[in-house]
Amino acid sequence: MKITTLLGSPRKKGNTSAILEQFENVAVSNGHEIDRINITGYKIRGCIGCDTCQSIIDKPGCILKDDTLSIFERMISSDIIVYSTPLYVWSFAAQIKPLIDRQYCLVKNFGTAQYRSFLKDKKVALLVTCGGESENNADLIPIIFQRESDYLGCTVIGTYIVQLCTPENPSGTNSDEIVQQMSKDIL
Repeated sequence: MKITTLLGSPRKKGNTSAILEQFENVAVSNGHEIDRINITGYKIRGCIGCDTCQSIIDKPGCILKDDTLSIFERMISSDIIVYSTPLYVWSFAAQIKPLIDRQYCLVKNFGTAQYRSFLKDKKVALLVTCGGESENNADLIPIIFQRESDYLGCTVIGTYIVQLCTPENPSGTNSDEIVQQMSKDIL
């Protein structure tokens, strides 16, 4: 099985990366292929809302010339996509947010009988690290992720929040349990 992981953290070797890597190591040891995409290594411009992509039906299509469409091709060719991000202001980090916004071009004719999504029926998961407790802190990001996944026609197979990731405790209070649960749910 091919699993694409999206590291949406500004720190390539930060808490989110380390916990995601734990999951990736388990996946590889179980014979799965991992395609990690470190978002900070790519040029991803923000959506400009021109709707040109909606007139291009047979492919994602976007007039912006950057790395986004090549990332989308890798996601489309995957069986499972794991989005990972540190929690910033109750949501996704700025580095991954433009990619999420640009997923608009992956859906055509939303809300009509001609609806089509290039990620339809993909399995997706979300890994979030946060410096505080989950409650009243990381409670909105799963809702945002679920709504985006519904729009894309994806099936959410898990939302995982590692809380209390601090400089003194970079793996948070529950990373081992989270990686175990991710492995059980995803693999």
